[in-house]
Amino acid sequence: MKITLFTSNKNRHNYFINLLSEVSDELYVIQECSTIFPGIVPGNYQASPTMKKYFENVNNAQFQLFGNSYVNDKKKNIRLLPMLSGDLNQCSINLLSNFLKSDVYVVFGSSYIKDELADFLVKQKAINIHAGVSPYYRGTDCNFWALYDGNPHLAGTTIHLLSKGLDSGPMLYHAMSNLKTNPFEYTMSTVKSAFHSIAERIKDGSIFKIKPFVQNKVKEVRYTKKSEFSEKVVKEYFEKKIDLNSKKFDNTLLKEPFFFNN
Repeated sequence: MKITLFTSNKNRHNYFINLLSEVSDELYVIQECSTIFPGIVPGNYQASPTMKKYFENVNNAQFQLFGNSYVNDKKKNIRLLPMLSGDLNQCSINLLSNFLKSDVYVVFGSSYIKDELADFLVKQKAINIHAGVSPYYRGTDCNFWALYDGNPHLAGTTIHLLSKGLDSGPMLYHAMSNLKTNPFEYTMSTVKSAFHSIAERIKDGSIFKIKPFVQNKVKEVRYTKKSEFSEKVVKEYFEKKIDLNSKKFDNTLLKEPFFFNN
């Protein structure tokens, strides 16, 4: 089986690359690279002591869940195409043609895919991992906002079919975690849950048998943009002292939830 993955360059993305390489004959990876020091190096997020503290917590949680993950250069079935974050939508289908001959397409952590490439991937029924529980939280930094709102039961990941609208494709299932201690490790572990569930279900073929479920946008709690994730709200987040057990975890709010015990 051939798999193409659109992803990024943090530890968690590298971990996912290695994991998918175990269930594919050939794995084609289009990897967009951005700073690994958010909050320190200006980029998608502003740099400040508060943002540095936040992302230090994120990176600590990432290390606990994924270790120091590097793409395994001993794996002969991985084909890697690195590029700067944001370059993807400058690439023509022809430029990417050698990476677009797969049986399965997976998207996690790439920039927002548009135009001809988006049309191609939608037609191929590409699988997207959304770090948030749709349809309740859509957009960016969704698990942060779920915890900020006091809704830890709505922090997790959604595995859905890619669509041209952001996080709006038909849902396959939700991936959650039973690790409810540290808020940063909790949200990061739901990503690990998504990774392992997808790898397992691609391997046994069950992911292709799940009936997609159209999202009910009436249930939306927040649709957030990256610009809303500011130093001010991060300070407020730290002041809230997040309690992961403040709400009952009701699985009826989810679609066929997969729980991975990290």
